[in-house]
Amino acid sequence: MSDFCQTSTTVAGGMDSMNPEQNRTAAHFRSLHTSQKPLALSNAWDVASAVITEAAGAPAVATTSAGVAWSLGLPDGDRLDRERAVAVIASIVNAVNVPVTADIEGGYSETLDGIAKTVVEVLEAGAVGINMEDGSREPADFCARISAARQAAGNAGRDLFINARTDVFLAGVGTLDQQIAEVLARAEKYVEAGADGIFVPGASDADTVAALTAGIAVPVNIMVGPGSLSVSDLGRLGVSRVSLGSSIAQAAYAVAHRAAEELNTAGTYDAVSEAIDYGSLNGLFATSN
Repeated sequence: MSDFCQTSTTVAGGMDSMNPEQNRTAAHFRSLHTSQKPLALSNAWDVASAVITEAAGAPAVATTSAGVAWSLGLPDGDRLDRERAVAVIASIVNAVNVPVTADIEGGYSETLDGIAKTVVEVLEAGAVGINMEDGSREPADFCARISAARQAAGNAGRDLFINARTDVFLAGVGTLDQQIAEVLARAEKYVEAGADGIFVPGASDADTVAALTAGIAVPVNIMVGPGSLSVSDLGRLGVSRVSLGSSIAQAAYAVAHRAAEELNTAGTYDAVSEAIDYGSLNGLFATSN
């Protein structure tokens, strides 16, 4: 089992009145995490995808770091810089009227002070939640990152929902039982460090999901896609949040690829036959500055 940090921190659930409106939004965002009706997030990567998501009835908007990176000509995987990431977050927050939670990968810094700076800037952009991922980092390192994020939010007088992602299942090391045990051990320490939720991409079958929700004391987030259990089925297993991750951006770019390929081979245009009507799409932005 991995070594973990021992961190004592104050969770920013009862903030002062420095930022009442944003903290009310954060409190509302927290309340959306329930297994009775799991928070279903179809992740956005720019203003248009965020506005479309809100118009479809989404109670909140989450960003996908992969989608944001691709839209800016970068690969996923901590290659995006803080400045451009925060600029996208701010533009999305300014375009929608629902809570926004931002995927900030590993924190866009290799130092704890840098991670704190990222969190402050994300909060100033108006987001009320973040995703941070452990990836290939040691759990002790990630605990310190979570604690730095929590402390930064507390110092700023802001409530912040920290969704801590663990990539144990994606790494695929060990047996399934060993992976479950590792996730549960990490989740316990990540919560001690200040995480409000645990995101476990790669967990998919009902027995695994049930073991995770039974063993994790905070809301559990599962990544979904074609063939996954339904939102209602996951709720019955105790899941409080589901995310589509980068798959919507991937699907959108797949349409662009198919349309270009079809146009330049067959000379036909069927790939764009299910496009959103121009007037409807344009109308979503009619009141924008």
